[in-house]
Amino acid sequence: MEKRTDSPYPRRDLPVLTAIGILLVISTIVFAVSDHRKDWRYYQAEFKRMVTEKYGAEKATLVPSGMKQIWVADMRRADRCITCHQGVLWKGFETADHPYKTHPVDPIRTHPIEKFGCTACHGGQGYAVQSEEAHGPVRFWEEPVLGKSMGESYSLASDDKGALLQMNCNVCHRFDRETKGADLINHAKKLVRDKGCRACHVVNSRGGTIGPDLTFVGDKAAEQYDMSRLGGQKTAFAWHVTHFKNPKEVVPDTVMPNFGFGTKDAQALAALMLSWRRAPVPVDYRPGVARTDPQTPEEVAEEQKMKTGPGAWFVKTGCFICHSVSALGVKSAAQIGPDLSTAVEDTQSRFGKTVDDFIKNPTGTMSVVLARQIVLTDQEKDVAIQKLREAYAEHQKQKASNTAVASSH
Repeated sequence: MEKRTDSPYPRRDLPVLTAIGILLVISTIVFAVSDHRKDWRYYQAEFKRMVTEKYGAEKATLVPSGMKQIWVADMRRADRCITCHQGVLWKGFETADHPYKTHPVDPIRTHPIEKFGCTACHGGQGYAVQSEEAHGPVRFWEEPVLGKSMGESYSLASDDKGALLQMNCNVCHRFDRETKGADLINHAKKLVRDKGCRACHVVNSRGGTIGPDLTFVGDKAAEQYDMSRLGGQKTAFAWHVTHFKNPKEVVPDTVMPNFGFGTKDAQALAALMLSWRRAPVPVDYRPGVARTDPQTPEEVAEEQKMKTGPGAWFVKTGCFICHSVSALGVKSAAQIGPDLSTAVEDTQSRFGKTVDDFIKNPTGTMSVVLARQIVLTDQEKDVAIQKLREAYAEHQKQKASNTAVASSH
């Protein structure tokens, strides 16, 4: 048997080993305590303590213990959020920090938790019970909680940093003209109307076909976007924001015009795009709501007038997307290009060409538009020239009439 060698430091070994042992014990305790603080049991115990302190021990016995889950069969969601967020339905904790905070009353009144769950509105991984996994963003789960932290990470221009939550609201409320409390989405919907987006895009089964159908654009996975020209965050939201600010920055060959949207407008529109997605929302969740976008009687009349009036040709071909023809009662929401009522004289002054020559041999932007966006046969070009001359004749007639009226006064 090998003979052991005595330690050269017999008096130091014991203290050193004792210190190491104590350090390991302390480290184990610290690790256990810090790990326990993230556990749902800790949050339940803390909330029970808060209830005891505020309402007494007897009231605290009503606080449930153990893992809790809401199963919403109609929406196929299993939400365990209330395992930690026990204060949701308790009065008196409105100013408490999460997860002990009382939920605002109005949304709960119209969206009872037992019917809607939590993640349908707030996002997050419903069956997770650890904070990081439940809230996200985490790998392989693309529905993080749409709270204040998410808004801050995207530098949301809205004063309400939690406004991204409205994307989930609009999954159910997509056919509302306005939704109470959804200012970001309401702003985006107004922009869609004001800028005439439907002239190029189908939305909810209504619109033009020059651009892609946007009805379910929110279902498009992030991997389907070309992020190569994006700086900073490479997400679907960031892509849409950049696209609305300057379409050609991310899609160089696009025919979509630059509307000059600022950050707030672009972010609102991006949120609206991501809200337009399929979701298992039963019809009886919104009884009596038509599954189409509402139009005011004035909007219907105006649309019908343009489609059937003297300027109908310009509407049918899509010219009105960028150009108004005011002399014939055609108004472009985008108004990117000049009014075609004066195209006869405008082409001569700007390009040194007659309108006939310009239509048959266009230059600049119109060369691209007439080659890719509004492709006309030779016969159709002759019709276009005729219609432009009719619009100019009507413009001159109206101008003379207005001059005569002004002179009489």
